Amino acid sequence: MKKFLLGLSTAGAALAATAALADQPRPWQLGFQEAATPIMEQIRWFEQYTLWFIVPITLFVSALLAWVIIKYRASKNPVPSRTSHNTLIEVVWTVAPVVILLFLAVPSFQLLTAQYDPDEDPTMTVKATGFQWYWEYEYQADTEEDQTVTFSSIMLQEGDRAAAGKEDMATYPRLLAVDNEVVVPVDTTVRLLVTAADVLHAFAMPAFGVKVDAVPGRINETWFRATREGLYYGQCSELCGKDHAFMPIAIRVVSQELFDEWRVAAAENLGDANRALTAAIEGTQDVADAGN
Repeated sequence: MKKFLLGLSTAGAALAATAALADQPRPWQLGFQEAATPIMEQIRWFEQYTLWFIVPITLFVSALLAWVIIKYRASKNPVPSRTSHNTLIEVVWTVAPVVILLFLAVPSFQLLTAQYDPDEDPTMTVKATGFQWYWEYEYQADTEEDQTVTFSSIMLQEGDRAAAGKEDMATYPRLLAVDNEVVVPVDTTVRLLVTAADVLHAFAMPAFGVKVDAVPGRINETWFRATREGLYYGQCSELCGKDHAFMPIAIRVVSQELFDEWRVAAAENLGDANRALTAAIEGTQDVADAGN
């Protein structure tokens, strides 16, 4: 533990010089959070891509409706047309939607495939289990050197902020901060296994582009690779009971060196490991928050 604390102090000084960044919601924000993973980058691109189809179609249909309402109203057109069909129009309104849907379907299926098919084998596995109303995490031993680490993550109570060293409301927002964050290394492909122990839950981390149902008796699998260090927040996104709104998710992305030291220390004493890690990087990272 002493070696771990010394290592964190050194790493913390380095982090202070080059503070890691993360995103967070802003007042009146309309778009997604800044991407922290390759998948979220693709999701943001696809959202902007679809707008190039949605906006013109919406404007065209609105203009067409306005034109029909004005031009063919009863006062201006007392004798309505008895035209039964128009071959050209029917061909256009059949072919055009098919072409548009193809332009949307191809990148959509490519994105869907990428969400379940990482471009490299995951190097670590984290299992998230939803309970009423908190999360339990298990770092599985993927190699002989790894140690299994299991802990619960519960929403941080306001009266516990001082003891946890999390009094900065900007970094640890009310109703989103937790007592024990998930810690993962940056630029590492992480396999995420999601399940539930009681009722339906959902694991959602907007900045990562991750949203997976947690189903009792079933394990759903996804993955992420965070490319920016920082502290990211999500929430349970499946109505799961009276405290559904108080079931946040927090993932702290750190350097590989810090993570390796934290995992060894966490296997011995999670509380000491978390406090030392928090103290080492306090004030060096912005925070990414996420709504429901």
